[in-house]
Amino acid sequence: MNRVSFPARVFGCTVLVLAFTSLTSADTLTNGVDKVFAQWDKPGSPGCALGVIKDGELIYKRGYGMANLEHNIPISSTSVFRIGSTSKQFSALSILLLVEVGKLSLDDDIRKYLPAMPDYGSPVTIRHLIHHSSGIRDYLTLMSLASKGDDDFYTDEDVVVMLARQRELNFNPGDRFLYSNSGYFLLSQIVKRASGQSLREYAAEKIFRPLGMQNMHLHDDHTLIVQNRASGYSPRKDGGYQINMTTLGMVGDGGVFTTVEDLLQWDSNFYHNRLGGENLIEKMLTPGVLNNGEELDYAFGLRGSSYKGLRMVSHGGAFVGFRAEMIRFPAEQFSVICLCNRSDANPSRLARRVADIYLADQMVLEEKSASGEERMFVQLDDQVLRALAGAFRNPETGSVWKLAAEEGALRADTGSFRFRLRPLSENHFRAVDAPVEMEVGFEGSRREGSLVLRVEAAGQEPAAYEAVELASPTRAELRAYAGEYYSDELQVTYKLVLEEGRLFFRHRNAPKNVLEPTLSDQFRVRGLNIEFLRDKGNAVSGFVINTGRVKNIRFGRKKKSG
Repeated sequence: MNRVSFPARVFGCTVLVLAFTSLTSADTLTNGVDKVFAQWDKPGSPGCALGVIKDGELIYKRGYGMANLEHNIPISSTSVFRIGSTSKQFSALSILLLVEVGKLSLDDDIRKYLPAMPDYGSPVTIRHLIHHSSGIRDYLTLMSLASKGDDDFYTDEDVVVMLARQRELNFNPGDRFLYSNSGYFLLSQIVKRASGQSLREYAAEKIFRPLGMQNMHLHDDHTLIVQNRASGYSPRKDGGYQINMTTLGMVGDGGVFTTVEDLLQWDSNFYHNRLGGENLIEKMLTPGVLNNGEELDYAFGLRGSSYKGLRMVSHGGAFVGFRAEMIRFPAEQFSVICLCNRSDANPSRLARRVADIYLADQMVLEEKSASGEERMFVQLDDQVLRALAGAFRNPETGSVWKLAAEEGALRADTGSFRFRLRPLSENHFRAVDAPVEMEVGFEGSRREGSLVLRVEAAGQEPAAYEAVELASPTRAELRAYAGEYYSDELQVTYKLVLEEGRLFFRHRNAPKNVLEPTLSDQFRVRGLNIEFLRDKGNAVSGFVINTGRVKNIRFGRKKKSG
């Protein structure tokens, strides 16, 4: 029989206790993470693939739900997902690699490579495209306004022609930041002209293969067979799911198909770069600067921010039935990858909840006020809430928010989304169920006609909304707007009809909702803000549409035949 001395036994027990403690701690972490995704961790439900990276290692990976409902295939870390705009960082890196070999300069006028684009008076540079400061209208929004949806088919050439038809920009290049998929789509066209290869070919040769990302590619051909592909889904209103896919082949702004396992290699390259020059990663993290010297939080397809006291680098993505997020905490060498195949998932929020679990000791868990007290929701009298309720209009975009007092909070209706605002104080509120993190503040007084709503939403510029009284046009006044209107920039006709005393658009892919009056000659419907124009005789002659990423699209009224 082997004899073990007392000290050795003690040492052995200590090792076992430490190992058990470590195992218990790891189980506690992963159990907490599993609860975050528990609602989808079942057969018959699309879900998400998760990867948690620490010091270059996948310390946790799991699939929750099904990659394919028709064949009962579960999600795993090797399931291939479309990652939407999370793709943009690979397009930006491709541009930087071409800069390093002298094929182009960030300050080149884009018309050097894309001569079909209009001359807007001030040059639009590649740098403007990178940092979303070009002012070029978003092509997905333009195509939607032209009655083409994600399930229609159009080509790269069709997009270039559409952009070349636009007679004006959203703003002067470099004056503002406004996220636009057009910029990154045009980067893919510039890569093709500067390198002689498509972005798919160039990224595969210069990025994906050198880093060993075997299942990663830019999906510029919708007929391509992809092994282990997850299907995208959207929930049906009556229960169950529908397939939500696209035949579009545009890349640059999106189009990357990848896995959790491949993104591990991408994450590792940020700490031990194997591509291009030694300062390549530093360049990717360099933020853009506007004409007025303001520094943006947007760099090269990546956004820099702070989360609960920690520096974070991230970029999310959303297209058809897919949602994606990859967040990185560089100082902690900790990252979370969350890839989902259901359109109602919010991977940005999910990834942060996972980070909350693993980095709890390093994070500032509660945001504090200037006095050092934790910022908690407060109870306000209904009278205070009613004094803040009403309509507010952004004078720059024409968009309108409607606020109503409801059960100790304010119910916000933006025309596209509805959510609650809970009070942190009498004039400061936080959104609790909005699509993005958001806080709003009130300044002035409605009684004195100076009430202003200030909105700060994650990833967006701060915006000010002025209190307004909504218009109530008569049936006769509404009838004056009915007719057909044509946009040469979109090459589409919109028909406006009056039905039961309400205005509706009637054309392909038009919103089915009623046009809600806001101010005189102004309406809103599903994120569109419409302002009617009048001629010298005060007759309605056309209208202008403003929506999130597209400004000042003009429609002229068509004359009645005969």
